[in-house]
Formats: sequence, structure tokens, C-alpha cells
Amino acid sequence: MPLVRIDVNEGRSEREFRAIGDAIHEALVTTCGVPADDRFQVFTVHHSKTLIYDESFMAMHRTDGIVLVQVTFNAGRTTEQKVALYRRAAELLAEKAGVVPDDVFINLVEVQRENWSFGRGVAQLVAQPEKK
Repeated sequence: MPLVRIDVNEGRSEREFRAIGDAIHEALVTTCGVPADDRFQVFTVHHSKTLIYDESFMAMHRTDGIVLVQVTFNAGRTTEQKVALYRRAAELLAEKAGVVPDDVFINLVEVQRENWSFGRGVAQLVAQPEKK
């Protein structure tokens, strides 16, 4: 049940957006057990003055090609799954979208199952009382 938010600087093509989204989704499916049809992604495109990042924090060499990814999903993934996700996402972003690994920034936000509604005003992941 991930909700993926992806922030990039302006100047990318529609093909690049698709490649970035595909790479992140494939990484989630293969490392964290996300169902293949569970894809919800929001891209935000920034002007150069509205996406601020440190070019060298943690000994990286970041550029305006930075891709910031925030994944909100259910709590319960292991540390090994998370580490595998980071590695696979960086590999796939380089392979599919030409993103330099130093430009891949990922943040995971874990929530409880009751924090989701997929439509109709229903908390689908929470046991519902029986109707009489």
C-alpha cells in the first residue's frame, strides 16, 4: 500500500517521469513485497529555487538531477528489505532513467493499517463492523 511522492527539478521529459516511476515501483515490488497492481505515485516538479538540497552531505556529489523519493507504507518491513529497496531503487533509476546514484534520496514513512482509505470513505485494511 505505498503512496510514493517523487520530487524532481523541472526539465525532465514524460519518458523520464515514466522511467523514474517504473524504477521505484519495480524496486518496491521486488524488495518489499508490494503487489504489482498497487501503484500510486505523485510527482512534484520544482523550479530550481524551490528544491533545496546540500550538494555534498554524507560525501555525495548531488546535482540538479536529484530525485527525492518518499514512500509511505505499512509498518513491518525488515531492515534488510529497506536496505535492499534503497540499493535496487538506485540501480534501477540509473539503468532505466539515467539518474546518478548520488542523486537518489529515499525516505520511508511507516504507518499503521488504520491510516489508509482507498476510496468510498472506508478503512479497507481495518475490520469493519457487520451491518445489521
